[in-house]
Amino acid sequence: MKKRLMIILFAVFLSGCQMLAIRSLGGIMDYGFEAFNEEGDLQLAHEALASNLKLLEALIKADPENKKLLLLASRGYSAYALAFAEDDSAERARVFYLRGRDYGKRILMQNPAIKEAFDKDLETFRAVLRTLSKEDVPAVFWTAFGWGSYINITRTDIGGFADLPKVLALMEFVLEKDSTYYYGGAHLFFGSIEGSIPKTLGGKPEKSKEHFEKALSASGGKFLLTYVYYAKVYAVQQQDQELFELLLKQVDDASLDVLPEARLPNAVAKRKATLLRQRMNDLF
Repeated sequence: MKKRLMIILFAVFLSGCQMLAIRSLGGIMDYGFEAFNEEGDLQLAHEALASNLKLLEALIKADPENKKLLLLASRGYSAYALAFAEDDSAERARVFYLRGRDYGKRILMQNPAIKEAFDKDLETFRAVLRTLSKEDVPAVFWTAFGWGSYINITRTDIGGFADLPKVLALMEFVLEKDSTYYYGGAHLFFGSIEGSIPKTLGGKPEKSKEHFEKALSASGGKFLLTYVYYAKVYAVQQQDQELFELLLKQVDDASLDVLPEARLPNAVAKRKATLLRQRMNDLF
């Protein structure tokens, strides 16, 4: 009996050590993703992110409710889709955006009220969101980012468009609780939404411009992807070629060191600006 008890205690000890190791590694992954975002070489970042994402998934299998790991996976897959898949293969980007959404949802659905509200009507969903706090902003933002990005590049998915009101509700929560999160990411999101719809169909170009300007203000004009989407969405919809060229010039002229902790997204912005400029004759 005593020997059996010792075996059980040893097994529990090993299990506890394993979980401690996983959570310690999760903390190291935090620093790894910081270093990844500071990398200005797109090829090196591409190779590093792919391997880190698979390592994250392995850790999540061992610790499936770890919010830190789930958030890194949500953010990482959406970043991979935006930076390395979207311009080459919309199909691959859709897959990765959905992974980003689903890892974020797994954090939110640890809250029983939110889990139930996902299948309820929009007003119930909004009411439950109002019970969340500023601490929930990262999980809400990256869930909405992956979800909204998937819808944006999947125009044939009617079911996806039916989900858009809940995505908007999630981003409205971010806007209310912390509008500066991720360099004004919620403002960038709404600037793109408002600006992509023609005024004749209910679009609000003045609101789009206001959101883009607020997003630029949140980063002091240093987060270069804002200029790219400002040009791609608002300037194109308004057929303002002068503004289009001015915004892309801001991206071209900026140093990657203008925001050291975001060298990678800024490098992505420079590449996207080049691709966008190549289409200028078709856009205007």
